[in-house]
Amino acid sequence: MTNPVAGTRPALHAIRVTVNGVVHEASVDPRTTLADFVRGDLGLGGTHVGCEHGVCGACTILVEGETARACLMLAVQADGRSITTIEGIGAEGALHPIQQAFVDERGLQCGFCTPGFVMTVHELLATRPDPSDEEILDHLGGNLCRCTGYESILRSVRLAARRLREAKAAGAEEKA
Repeated sequence: MTNPVAGTRPALHAIRVTVNGVVHEASVDPRTTLADFVRGDLGLGGTHVGCEHGVCGACTILVEGETARACLMLAVQADGRSITTIEGIGAEGALHPIQQAFVDERGLQCGFCTPGFVMTVHELLATRPDPSDEEILDHLGGNLCRCTGYESILRSVRLAARRLREAKAAGAEEKA
């Protein structure tokens, strides 16, 4: 992109980010959003871009384990950091328990908002393995869905929380 005032291109900035466990080095325009970098440069299309104002939550990713709006964060701000996108949870050929709970409880319809919800729930359950309905609704307050009516999403989060607690307890029993 050419700077209309100076007639020159902005200087590119070298960044090094770890995305879903893989180190990436790239030169980016300083105005490139993290969403555009992840989707365009890395080809990870699961991070959806909805409102581009940080309101809808469709672009939610984890940066150092905490949710962030990829449409509001610049790629240069991610330099040296670890990022997890929807593609980075679960295993090859298997859905993450949160994703599976969304399928089982029909917590998605069109699916556009789902990656943002899943990443937000991932953060919630990492810190609060048995959240109350009020805590769930509060944590999901920054994610919008135009299809489901939210009750099925709430059921999905409850199911995911229960399954993750049970898996943790089973893992603890195996070690004993």
